[in-house]
Amino acid sequence: MPLLTIRHTTKYAYRQPVAFGEHRIMMRPRESFDQRLVKAELHICPHPCELRWLHDVLGNSVAVALFDTRAKALQVVSEMTLDHAPLEREQIDIEDYARRFPFTYASEDMPDLLRSIERQYLDVGRVIDQWANNFLRKDGPTDTLALLTDIATTIKRSFTYVPRHEKGTQSPIETLTLRQGTCRDFAVLMIEAVRALGLAARFVSGYVYNPSRSEGRVGGGNTHAWVRVFLPGSGWIEFDPTNGIVGSRGLVRVAIARDPYQAAPLSGSWSGFPASYIGMDVTVDVQLGSERDSDASPDTGGATNSRVVGKRRNSETC
Repeated sequence: MPLLTIRHTTKYAYRQPVAFGEHRIMMRPRESFDQRLVKAELHICPHPCELRWLHDVLGNSVAVALFDTRAKALQVVSEMTLDHAPLEREQIDIEDYARRFPFTYASEDMPDLLRSIERQYLDVGRVIDQWANNFLRKDGPTDTLALLTDIATTIKRSFTYVPRHEKGTQSPIETLTLRQGTCRDFAVLMIEAVRALGLAARFVSGYVYNPSRSEGRVGGGNTHAWVRVFLPGSGWIEFDPTNGIVGSRGLVRVAIARDPYQAAPLSGSWSGFPASYIGMDVTVDVQLGSERDSDASPDTGGATNSRVVGKRRNSETC
């Protein structure tokens, strides 16, 4: 298995010392058969007076930090080493009944999949439905894996990737209209298209890296976003519409969510003078063996605070 070393650093700066409220940190990769943590360390400055861990409703690892010290900066550094055995497209094995679309999920799976099938964005004109239906064959059943692959690769080929440094996500109709967006915008568009077809899909936040020099990836330097779709026989399968990836090659899962707001790597609050906040700097560095894989670049989350007490949710996704 390839050995990866990941260093994820987030730093907030202020003009004068401020007080920090509770902060929730979601930077620890999810352990599974295809990614095994060898080492994981979390360094926080100023040192929290209390640090505890929990699993959220979707099983993501979350560190909760409390502070009793005022400071002019808050820095969170997550350092991880893990074995990664990504699932390749050729390893996806779908049950016979689900290899052709449309199909119906097994009755025992449906209760757990329903919220992941439920649409999250209003689409009165059925714009997303019409776009998704264009990927269906008109002369007979559609191959399920080919359908999903086509959606992901069409977004990569036909849409323009534009990093955005403000927090938040475009609606899928906005992305479809503009034909451009960030990785999280592309992920939300694909999720809504897949759900429009009646399939279960979830939002994934994590890290992207180049498995080899010949494989270009965009979205590095900060956290990345993609999609998981449930396929009977293989379970939850990754699709990255930003890079056209099918399977988890080059992708390390950290958080899985029904909606992007549930997957913020760092969120919390501070209190002080209204103009105290200066800005934020985020870098993510992924190394494969001894080779540096991703360059450091500013993150896209962050918030501006115009009140004495500010709350921020850092999306930290390209």
